[in-house]
Formats: sequence, structure tokens, C-alpha cells
Amino acid sequence: MLSVECVEKSYRKGGLFSRKREPVLKNISFECKPGECLGIIGESGSGKSTLGRLLLGIEKPDRGTILFAGKKVENRKVRAGNLSAVFQDYTSSIHPFYTVEEAILEPLQMKRKAREDARSQIDPLLSQVGLDPSYRKKYPHELSGGEVQRVCIARAVSTEPTCILFDEAISSLDGSVQMQVLELLKNLRKRYDMGYIFITHDIQAAAYLCDRVMIIRKGEIEEIVAVEQLKDVQSVYTQKLLQMVIA
Repeated sequence: MLSVECVEKSYRKGGLFSRKREPVLKNISFECKPGECLGIIGESGSGKSTLGRLLLGIEKPDRGTILFAGKKVENRKVRAGNLSAVFQDYTSSIHPFYTVEEAILEPLQMKRKAREDARSQIDPLLSQVGLDPSYRKKYPHELSGGEVQRVCIARAVSTEPTCILFDEAISSLDGSVQMQVLELLKNLRKRYDMGYIFITHDIQAAAYLCDRVMIIRKGEIEEIVAVEQLKDVQSVYTQKLLQMVIA
């Protein structure tokens, strides 16, 4: 599904006219299989969100290739309807003057679905994320954080994509709501048989949802391991992360 080979990314450092560049990602290579949930775990500043933007085609790598279904992910036609995203900042993820219905209709209409046909999908989508039809006409400011994020998830699954990328999508939510959303994501994945890229600093959340986890440290891959083998990790850094969770 997703193939990343020898990807590197750096940003200009020290002002507009500076020639200095700070490397953020170094020689990143991995694959994510169809239907797989891959967790990308790292501390703040590790480069995981930069990697997320590259995977979504929002930015281009300086070197290396990112392929989605064998084609370059930077091609908009490759991503359209096939790759969706849910971000950490749900407050800016939905246009403040859009109703819930309008927010969910947006990707459906971009897929050139007839408006009435698209509108008929709103209630089932809301139901799948635990919201009733009364939410159709509500605006983002009328919803709780957890409810807005559920709307974002409904919008992400509306086109039945091959893969959804979640970038710290639960980190701004309260603990009990986080668990509800994780359970929701687990159920939706089974329902649609889709893959996830789950970017997080929370190794517990990744272990609950993912098949494999990839640990990133200072822009490099530290280790990739199946969730059931987390207790057997080799790198000292990953062992420390696990010990922090247990403690």
C-alpha cells in the first residue's frame, strides 16, 4: 500500500537567506501493507509529524521516494479518495461556519458524488461514529472536543479510503474520551477493511490499536517491531520508552 524509500527532509535554519539547513528526517525506509495499522511513535521533535506531512503529499521530501499503490503520493490524483487524514487540532480541522453536514459533504463532493446521493450518507456515517442525526445542523462551536473529532473521523471514512493517517488525533482529548475514540477506530477499521498510519507519542495507545510500531528518534528509525513483540525490543531507547509507561 505505502512504500517509503531512503526519504530525507531538512529545513532552512537561521533566517530566509541562510544556507544552513537542519536535517529533520534521515534515510527513512519502511512499508505499510494493505489493511495494516502502523504506529509511528516518537517524542516531540523526533520528526514524526514531518513524516506524516510527507506521507500525505502536503510536503515533498528532499531525497527519496514515497509511493502509494505504486504511484508517487505527491500526485493529487493518487491521493484523492484513497488517503484521508485526521489531525490533532480538531478546532481548525472543520471550517467554523460549516455545519457538520457540510463538513462531511465536502470530501464526498470532491469525489464527484451527486449532492443528494452524498446527503443520504450523512446519517449512516454519523451513526457509525456514535452521533445521531440531530448533529447534522450543528456547528463546531456547539460540540465537545470528542464530538468534533468524531465528525472528523466520519469525514475521513466517508470516501472509504484505502488508508487514513492519524496525526496525534487523540492527544488533545480527555483520557476517557481517548479510549472511546480508540475503540471507535478499531471497529471502523474492521468494518471498512482499511489501513491506518497512527502517529503518536503514546506507546500505550499505539499498542492497543496497531499491528506494528515504528520508533523514531531524532529523525531516524530506531526500531520497527510487531506489537506482540514489544516486550522483546532491542534498542535501549525503546526499552526506556516502555519502562516510562510501566512506571
